[in-house]
Amino acid sequence: MAAADDIALIKKQEAELVFPAFDEAVAFKIGSAIRDRALKENLPVIVDIRTFDRPLFYAAMPGSNASNPDWARRKINVVRRYLRSTYRLVLEQQRPDRTFKVGEALDIADYVLAGGGFPVTVKGAGVVGVIAVSGLPERDDHGVVVDALCAHLGIDASGLALPPEEK
Repeated sequence: MAAADDIALIKKQEAELVFPAFDEAVAFKIGSAIRDRALKENLPVIVDIRTFDRPLFYAAMPGSNASNPDWARRKINVVRRYLRSTYRLVLEQQRPDRTFKVGEALDIADYVLAGGGFPVTVKGAGVVGVIAVSGLPERDDHGVVVDALCAHLGIDASGLALPPEEK
């Protein structure tokens, strides 16, 4: 699948994975589901769910490392700025150095092009927060979030899941 096809599918994910409401209980449910999956599948990730004004859920799995929270923080900053998924931006920007163009004036210490940050969108309110996963290859970080959102919202994930990356 070409990058353009992936981008189109991610735009569809962003448009369809919308909450009727989002609060601490919803964040805890989704975060706990991701944590449970990570424990079951031995995924060495961290999960950070927050609205733009405060953290709501955080968990670090066995095997995650000290750099994962910083990667998540920088992904969160990217979602806050662009109001879209970080993996979509990775595919749109096509920058192997993981930085934004100089003209964007975004410090690499605070912003990174890496998949795994997904906007929390509430119907009628827009993007209010972000779910970030860090620790796997970026396409997989993204997929973990999408799977959890589909499960929570009762949406069939097969129509929204990115196919395995072609090697």
